[in-house]
Amino acid sequence: MYFSLEKNGLDITAFAGFVNGTPQTDTAPSAYGISIDSRTAKAGDAFFALKGENFDGHRFIPAAAKAGCVFAVVEYIPENCEIPCILVKNTTEALGAFARSYKDLFRPITLAVTGSVGKTTTKQFIFSVLETKYRTNVTKGNFNNEIGLPLTVLNLNAEHRALLLEMGMNHKGEISYLSHLAEPDIAVITNIGSSHMENLGSREGIRDAKMEIVDGMREGGILILNANEPLLRDVSAKGLTKIYVGAENENATYSAENIRILSDRMLFDLRMRGLDVMKDVRVDVIGKHHIHNALTAAVCGMLLGISEEDIRRGLLNFVPADMRQSISEKNGMTVIEDCYNASPESMRAGLDVLCHTARVKERRPVAVLGDMKELGAASAEAHFGVGQYAAQCGVERLITFGSAAAEIARGAAQNGMPSQNILVIENAEDAEAAVTLMKTVLRENDAVLFKASRAVALERLVRLL
Repeated sequence: MYFSLEKNGLDITAFAGFVNGTPQTDTAPSAYGISIDSRTAKAGDAFFALKGENFDGHRFIPAAAKAGCVFAVVEYIPENCEIPCILVKNTTEALGAFARSYKDLFRPITLAVTGSVGKTTTKQFIFSVLETKYRTNVTKGNFNNEIGLPLTVLNLNAEHRALLLEMGMNHKGEISYLSHLAEPDIAVITNIGSSHMENLGSREGIRDAKMEIVDGMREGGILILNANEPLLRDVSAKGLTKIYVGAENENATYSAENIRILSDRMLFDLRMRGLDVMKDVRVDVIGKHHIHNALTAAVCGMLLGISEEDIRRGLLNFVPADMRQSISEKNGMTVIEDCYNASPESMRAGLDVLCHTARVKERRPVAVLGDMKELGAASAEAHFGVGQYAAQCGVERLITFGSAAAEIARGAAQNGMPSQNILVIENAEDAEAAVTLMKTVLRENDAVLFKASRAVALERLVRLL
């Protein structure tokens, strides 16, 4: 990854200042980029020897040197090290420090998005709006943690006016670290769900972890909160301006009203404290949860001086991220691939989209639902509740995939879905065997939703279908 600096690069002394480290050499090589992987390292890179639970990047310094790396950032100097080193206490934190210093060279408008559900989709909506006026550097894929976020920052160049970051977490303290690194001008919390209950104990604990996004915000920054989430009401945000957005919520600062869900698009009126701001705002995706995402993006655009015409155009330019509510036709069926992640909240939203799509296309709604991870002691109840919702919202055939998802089947059966309409596949390892079983249930003119947590890799079934 090449960083956009002067043509002479960054010499080891200056680099050491960026990472709060000490050069262990009398020479002065210059780096033109960075690498954290010796397999993709290039000549002229500085190599960060990152350490994790199951890997130690220091072992790959010889390979990095062979690839042409000019020096390495290390926690210790390995024997027979062939390139100069910068010694730091923690290489992951050094990567973050370098990104923070690098960001200061460009001073972009910085927006950050977190939340239990919908943060990636909300980020994509905001990006579509921002790009109508500002060249924006945005988080790609799942680069939303203590390694991925700094790498996103290091993609900044002189053309970028805005930086849009997604912040993910599993444990307390992680969002705080990312917020101090990014120093957002505008932060968004989409909602508080049940994911990470295993690590954080309660929804209140999850809320507190998400609220860490304010820790690194600049004085006078803007915090955008979900007005429909009770746990976000009256949260403390000293020195910041709080803005509440919500669908059909008269207590919100900005509200989406007069929502109309059509066959292939949705319309709503954007109101501020009950007064019309924009009428007939259109988004070309289905699912009421997307109204909140689009509303948040529109408000971000308004705060940053983007015209109404460009906000509307940006929302229409929205493209979902990979494996998130991708709708296609396959073997005579309408396939809704939403395999990137899952929680009880997003499962219900996905089932709503399935039933709407099936109704519009006059197809049988079939749900293929896999395990939801990181729910801790609430897992069985949460899976059961999803099955209950599937039965109540009109799903006609249910296929569960994985041991935990068997509770989805039980919830559906106990809430009126005939047992003959439910197929339970507990072995999540053998995708080919699972698809063979599924083909005995599926038929042409079905609308089929595939949804599970990322670890399940449910897209395997879609590929083999």
